[in-house]
Amino acid sequence: KAVVDGGKSTPGLSEPQDHTFVLDHQLSAPVMPPKRKRIGGPVSAAKVSKKSATGIGSGGTKTSEAASSSSSSSSLQDEFVQLLSQPQFRGKGIANMSLKAHFGDEQYPKLVPIINELMKQSRLTMSRSQPSHPNDQPEVYFALLSSEEATKLLGLDGQAKMVYQVVEASGNKGIWTVDVRSQTGIPQSNLAKIFKALENRRLIKPIKSVTAKTKKLYMLFDLTPSKDITGGPWYTEYEFDHEFIAELRNFILMCVRRMNRGDGVTLKQIANKMIQANVSRVQLSLDEVQQVLQTLAFDYLVEQRSVTADGEALFVAAKQITTCCNFGQWEDFLSSDFPFRGIRYQDNIYLSAHEP
Repeated sequence: KAVVDGGKSTPGLSEPQDHTFVLDHQLSAPVMPPKRKRIGGPVSAAKVSKKSATGIGSGGTKTSEAASSSSSSSSLQDEFVQLLSQPQFRGKGIANMSLKAHFGDEQYPKLVPIINELMKQSRLTMSRSQPSHPNDQPEVYFALLSSEEATKLLGLDGQAKMVYQVVEASGNKGIWTVDVRSQTGIPQSNLAKIFKALENRRLIKPIKSVTAKTKKLYMLFDLTPSKDITGGPWYTEYEFDHEFIAELRNFILMCVRRMNRGDGVTLKQIANKMIQANVSRVQLSLDEVQQVLQTLAFDYLVEQRSVTADGEALFVAAKQITTCCNFGQWEDFLSSDFPFRGIRYQDNIYLSAHEP
């Protein structure tokens, strides 16, 4: 309240100790003194002019201060948005400690209404990082969303936006539901409802990994899972496709034996022939064709003979190798006339007669 004493007003409100977090409209308005009854004639123009001049000066000062405060808040918001728009802060966002270091002790508390307003508009998301040590506190991160992303997240609460951001940060490899719970701190019962709501909005989708079929992973709806998750073309419905690989092996072996009269074929020639024959239901890269070709080399069915002028390897059908356990000509070696006659072996190698 304002105490009136002899025409002088003495403020009865004590200034708050920490006025940074206290908004002006939260303070109680001072009680104005009661109006005095008019007992004489009309007030002179000089007095009115003096009083009006005093009132206009005071009101003009308040209007100027409000405009200055609004301009300062707008420039601070622009600086905050520009900071979070930098490439290094996209995705995961910027840490709360980095915000304090950037804006300082004076400007940092003024970010509170700006952050709240951006989160209300779904332009800003907040998440917590998992501490590296058990005794450490989790760090809070703020990430700026585009207008399109903000439209998608419009109407979702803070927890749902946090889950969306954690899933988004996992990229095309997805994230396990247990990891989402540990990073967000949201109970499992609430987390299941959030997953369902985000799935209904077609923002995320569940996937499975060929390495851990019992684990349920989530990733953004518009992304394609990486080959580490799906297994690439060698897996069908998360199962290793033996028949498909066997067909590819037979076709490549036929190419090696028949193309260029068996004198050698390059990896690119094999890949182009597979595209022409349409033997694969999916488009295979050169690395994937080489993987199948390598299995034939491991089985001693294909070998590299030489290289072309361009440095490309030439592959030919491997020569048959007779192992000791399959060698069927031991009787020739044990015969008495072995040194005196020529012998042709199973791998078409001829040993001429010789003295022991």
